[in-house]
Amino acid sequence: MAEYPTRRAYLAAAITAAGGPVTTEAAVQLLDGSPYPAGRNTVRKQLRGLARSGLLTAVTADGRTAYHPISTTGEDRT
Repeated sequence: MAEYPTRRAYLAAAITAAGGPVTTEAAVQLLDGSPYPAGRNTVRKQLRGLARSGLLTAVTADGRTAYHPISTTGEDRT
């Protein structure tokens, strides 16, 4: 657990590993079974925080928000 000292860091790594857009519900499932399980509202706050810190991009379509990881290697993941 020393590798990911916070839920936010663990979530960011899990979303980057997933590689695609992640909704709140998908992020809750990513955390299920991890050392940092959380409910929907907590995950929403974590996702918004990751977007504010520049690690994710938030996109709203049909009234639903999805978060895309931002590539730090210069690769385009579209």
